[in-house]
Amino acid sequence: MHRYHLLWLSIVSISWASTVNAQAEQTLSNPNNTHLDGQIAVDTTKVNESITTAKADINTQGNQPSVLQELKHLKFQDLKVNANAAQADELKDPLQSLNREIFKFNDMLDRNIVRPVAVQYATKVPEEVRSSYRLFRKNMAEPWNGTNQLVQGRPMRAIKSFGRFTINTLTSLGLADPARRMGLNTEEESLGTTLGYYNVPTGPYLMLPILGPSTLRNSLDYVVEGYSRPINWAFINNKQYGLELAYITMNGIDSRSQFLDLESTLQGDRYAAIRDIYLQRKSFEISEKKGDDNDVSFIGDDDADLDDNQ
Repeated sequence: MHRYHLLWLSIVSISWASTVNAQAEQTLSNPNNTHLDGQIAVDTTKVNESITTAKADINTQGNQPSVLQELKHLKFQDLKVNANAAQADELKDPLQSLNREIFKFNDMLDRNIVRPVAVQYATKVPEEVRSSYRLFRKNMAEPWNGTNQLVQGRPMRAIKSFGRFTINTLTSLGLADPARRMGLNTEEESLGTTLGYYNVPTGPYLMLPILGPSTLRNSLDYVVEGYSRPINWAFINNKQYGLELAYITMNGIDSRSQFLDLESTLQGDRYAAIRDIYLQRKSFEISEKKGDDNDVSFIGDDDADLDDNQ
């Protein structure tokens, strides 16, 4: 399964989530429905009354607009914003109503499927195995890191990334990180980061179904990076789409397991907290590469090990 297939599946799930929500709302708004022989006998008069009441509630209480209404009010200027955590919500997150609905959908999947699997994974799989697998994933990303660094005009940094890939692959197939002990630390890159390096605006903040926080600019990563890593080339060239899907799923579970201990730090409005942390982190990464990271306060030296694990 190509990455753009996964992205398409995620987008299609918006419609599925909307259908589920609509069915739930219809059930709640028609408590007098009776079930006869597996069929629902509906009082059309009460249904019409419920619809009229629901429309009135939307008009008077300012409930969240539909997907089409949300997109209809999106202006071209909204797509040119360079979103950051310090901006007002209407500037950095003009699709907030839609994003929050997708966040609810993602949260439902996380609570019922992803988190329980990640807990079992963290409990049953030894730390040494998880660490080696994580290093393998990171190593597979090094050629793409080096390619982006060349495009950014940072050839010495690119040489280090290609050197890391060569050393770690030849010595341990990427399951260990001897290159780091030689002073060659990793620096993760993406197409979105490279575009940001050249001052391409992020566009509005997006909460993608299944895939999570992103921006209009960074959402391109999910399409391009599916073809950027050696292991994906092997899957695609040999048409091993089942293995590729299993690999992507395993990556998601492993990534989710790393944040189990950090859940308690998200207090209050979790959607807003996740959004601002994401935007601040992306701003820091780009500022750091440009050499003006002192202007962006996000993490300290103590977080270096966390970066290497992600």
